[in-house]
Amino acid sequence: MNNVQQLINANKNRLYFAQYNENPKAYPESAQSEGLLAFQTKLNSNYNFLINDTSSDFYGEEVSPYMLTGLGIHYPKLNANDLIEKSSVAFNQWRNIEIDTKYTILTQSLENVSKRFFELAYSTMHTTGQSFLMSFQASGPHACDRALEVLAAGYEQLNYYPKQIDWTKNLGKFDLTIHKNYKPIPKGISLVIGCSTFPTWNTVPGLYASLITGNTVIVKPHPKSVYPIAIFIEELRKVLAEYNINPDVVSMAIDSIENPITKILAEHSSVKVIDYTGGSTFGSYIESLGKVCFTEKAGINSILIDSVNDADKIFQNIAFSISLYSGQMCTAPQNIYISKDGIQTSNGHLSFDECVTGIHNALSNLLGNPKAAAPTLGAIQNQFTIDRINNKMNEMNNNSKLIEVDLEVVNDEFKDARIALPKLLVINADSTQAYMEECFGPLSFIIKTNSYEDSLSFMKSSGEEHGAITCLAYTTNEAKMKEIEDQMNSVFVPVSFNFTGAAFVNQHAAFSDLHVSGGNPSGNATFTNAEFINKRYIWIGNRYLL
Repeated sequence: MNNVQQLINANKNRLYFAQYNENPKAYPESAQSEGLLAFQTKLNSNYNFLINDTSSDFYGEEVSPYMLTGLGIHYPKLNANDLIEKSSVAFNQWRNIEIDTKYTILTQSLENVSKRFFELAYSTMHTTGQSFLMSFQASGPHACDRALEVLAAGYEQLNYYPKQIDWTKNLGKFDLTIHKNYKPIPKGISLVIGCSTFPTWNTVPGLYASLITGNTVIVKPHPKSVYPIAIFIEELRKVLAEYNINPDVVSMAIDSIENPITKILAEHSSVKVIDYTGGSTFGSYIESLGKVCFTEKAGINSILIDSVNDADKIFQNIAFSISLYSGQMCTAPQNIYISKDGIQTSNGHLSFDECVTGIHNALSNLLGNPKAAAPTLGAIQNQFTIDRINNKMNEMNNNSKLIEVDLEVVNDEFKDARIALPKLLVINADSTQAYMEECFGPLSFIIKTNSYEDSLSFMKSSGEEHGAITCLAYTTNEAKMKEIEDQMNSVFVPVSFNFTGAAFVNQHAAFSDLHVSGGNPSGNATFTNAEFINKRYIWIGNRYLL
């Protein structure tokens, strides 16, 4: 484990840094089979490692998107008042633990989690529908690196002021000396609300940010994606117990789709801080409570194509970006803006229709490769995603043209996997009611605009009014690059330029990329800036006259 100063330097420098290797082959040869066995052992059983006793009721409703069967894992289910009471008792101890001890406990929990990366991969795969490799990377190494990034930021901010000083002011004939101390006082109980598609990557930043700042945490995972974050909670509770600290410093709230507990917890007066990842409607409700909250909500991510060097490379990049995990990523692009006059390439002009054909062909080539198709697409986490897209298609009028990939993708390992191929809708820019809303899942729009200026205007207004987490622009014109960056940044949307090859707009790296700007409707918080840490506690200064 790197020492804290190395992590702080990595956080400040924003260069490539990874504590945990993302390559499964970097781990012991037996690790994958042991992880699979651990996963299989949990199926159809009670997850007994999350409470101090076994007197609780147990409940679970997770279903594998690959097998379309229930996992049969049941988790301890406590009511809201019991969770709050246990967390309140633990808070009285945790808030007084020294920052160095907190840091040690929290980093040790991540080390323990790293020994279960393969179990994490299988648990994520069979709750979210991510491919095995994405599940391994996103829920394991990448999530732990995000947690370390938060801990580094937290440690630095919490040590911003000296713990104590003797303050002296000369008053002529004598000195006035006052002893002063400075304390970061945590807010209280924190509620972290997880999502179904990225149950650890989106959850651990808020979880570890609240813990390092002295708050206790109740994690409320999505009922369909509990197992992955349960591993983190289990390891946290184990290390806390080893240090003779009440393990209820972190607990888990289990509920069901039919009988949710989230609002009860969120509205409870003892809950002072809320982290939320999910849809905009519920996210806006969380923001309306008037509490300290950090939200990541829905947004519409866009691509603008103006001019390129190699059209085939950018079409391939776009095809992969819209296919990865079937578009079930908060960073996945949805709207692709192209002028009716087409684009310029190093090999000449391409018409709008040729661009559409190029993207379609790139999709067909990607998904026609049996080794690449199923791992890229993964599986659809929830049937509701497919139903929603089908309803969207039924709503479309004659102003749009549907382009589908004429292929059948089969997962050889899981024949029943819920798979849906990406769909492209070609549409005129004036049909804004169709594409100016998030269409989560495997559906993208290719939008014909009147000009480059028109494309940029639509992309900017989309980010400002509906929010965006990412934005991808292709242009070889430096003046246009500066204009796009300026215009999109003015509505707090970051831009990625001319991505090809292994650079994909979907991916955000810990210790470097700021995830969500916090300045547009896609969310009010950023992984990870100082505000993400500092709003969780209050600085207090006390004075003693000597």
